[in-house]
Amino acid sequence: MFSARCRPSLREEGEHVARVLGTAVPADDAAAPCAVETWFGWGLAELTGAPDGPPTAPGAPVTARVGALLDALSPLAIDAAHVLAGRAALHGWARAGRTSANGSCRLLAAADGWLAVNLSRPTDLDLLPALLEAEVDGDPWDALATAAAAAPAATLAARAQLLGIPAAVPGSATGIPPLRTHHLGGSAPVGGSFVVLDFSAMWAGPLCVHVLGRAGAQVVKVEDVRRPDGARFGPPEFYAELHDGHASLVLDFSTPEGRAALAALAADADVVVESSRPRALRRLGLVAEEWLAARPGRTWISITGYGRDDPEQRVAFGDDAAVAGGLLATAPDGTPVFCGDAIADPLTGLYAAAAALASRRTGGGHLLDVAMAGVCADLSRPGDAPVVEHPRDADGVLRHPGATTPGGDPHDRAGDGWAAPC
Repeated sequence: MFSARCRPSLREEGEHVARVLGTAVPADDAAAPCAVETWFGWGLAELTGAPDGPPTAPGAPVTARVGALLDALSPLAIDAAHVLAGRAALHGWARAGRTSANGSCRLLAAADGWLAVNLSRPTDLDLLPALLEAEVDGDPWDALATAAAAAPAATLAARAQLLGIPAAVPGSATGIPPLRTHHLGGSAPVGGSFVVLDFSAMWAGPLCVHVLGRAGAQVVKVEDVRRPDGARFGPPEFYAELHDGHASLVLDFSTPEGRAALAALAADADVVVESSRPRALRRLGLVAEEWLAARPGRTWISITGYGRDDPEQRVAFGDDAAVAGGLLATAPDGTPVFCGDAIADPLTGLYAAAAALASRRTGGGHLLDVAMAGVCADLSRPGDAPVVEHPRDADGVLRHPGATTPGGDPHDRAGDGWAAPC
């Protein structure tokens, strides 16, 4: 049997999202579909659990809360299953327990608990000797596991972050809000088409921008010639779908000409989306506070791991950010396992898009500070719905008591890929 708080009040979840976004969200008094069955229905259970064990789900009603977030994006129809599990399907990834679906992040047993370490970049591997204070011969994960077993989880995670290696202790981001809204510019009536300048990369920011494009935005993606978007090196279908219909420019930010072109693009933009540390764009002369003050009605979306004002300026990717937020599942032996595929990324992209559209509806002037770990902490908070015991059927699928078929979900609308206008 699997215990979960699977059916929260949809009205309460909608009201919670409305408070976070600062806007009205449609209220629904209908009974929530079982979040556990929806997790299975969206294909996320195939990415959650030990590779040699049964598929599972988180204990919190994550999918019900995603549903409330999708209501905030109305009238866009979002295919949640495709958004959350589609990348893994392109790669052919499956659940791998304490190893992330993409293989770059692992949950390691520490002296006093667990921590996640993400070695997704060559530079992360290069920094391992500094982290472990020893040369690394053989499998780097073996060396990390040995070091973790002898150290407190928080100590090793802090050392890794100090070096710029993504690492997190489960639940350490509890208390970080998903969104901080700062009113730094003037408001103005907005409507119709708008221009989005996209500096983001990988998944969370581009998904946010994709949704904005479906909402009527004209999108211009800008990359530095020396730092192309890493998603370009993954499945071409994934990159093409996220950036379909967007203009794309590659500039040399190190030259006066490149910086002048960047300034001209920023002057014409209504919305900026970026996923870098604040100092990165400041060095190029693009300062959020100044840009917002220059013209009423603008919106700046900043997506980071732990918030724009994080004192340590910690780096994060989708899997370790989810761990920091406490978005995990539990294997039959009681050990933690990853949920989904880098799930903080698409969840944050949806949250950021909802926040951006809410800002537009209320006249703009906002700096929207979206924290990936905070998004996962918000979506995996315990809640007060009754705990329900879910049996498994003959196929290993978790069912709501009395159910004979997987629960339906009004937000599981297989429309036109990532997001389709109604």
